[in-house]
Amino acid sequence: ILFLIRNPKDVATSFYHFTSGIATLPSYETWDDFFTAFMTKKMAWGCYFEYLSAWNKYAADENIMTVTYEELKENPVLGVKNIATFFGISLTEKELQTVVERSSFQSMKKNSQKTHGTFGDILFRKGGISDWKNLFNEDQNEKMDRAFEEHLGGTEVGTKLKYEVYCKA
Repeated sequence: ILFLIRNPKDVATSFYHFTSGIATLPSYETWDDFFTAFMTKKMAWGCYFEYLSAWNKYAADENIMTVTYEELKENPVLGVKNIATFFGISLTEKELQTVVERSSFQSMKKNSQKTHGTFGDILFRKGGISDWKNLFNEDQNEKMDRAFEEHLGGTEVGTKLKYEVYCKA
């Protein structure tokens, strides 16, 4: 099992933009309204912190590889190599480069009309890291950090996310 996780602040930011593009999901007048709903567990798919906490009990299992979105963005070649090794797939250098190129956000966004139809415009927005800094105010940042520590502090998943997001940023 490949368990892909992402900085909760960027998850919130991405989901905020995503919900504004889907008529069947609750929409929010402002970022502040969305943030309150996100932090009080009122999201359509539940609480991201609880999701990560639930998965944490499996994080050390040998059949689970935990990867952060941030580490894949930082070094996609190493990420693909590690994933291939985990699944026992041997790749030539050419195959490795093909996988890296085709799985890049830019490539997936470019091909999103073919792969996802009109939904691709909503699904593939920016694909960056740290976009949360454009929305979060200082108080929201502190609240999110406290929630992170409360749910994930000292856990394997929390340590991996914290290292990738905070220590390498």
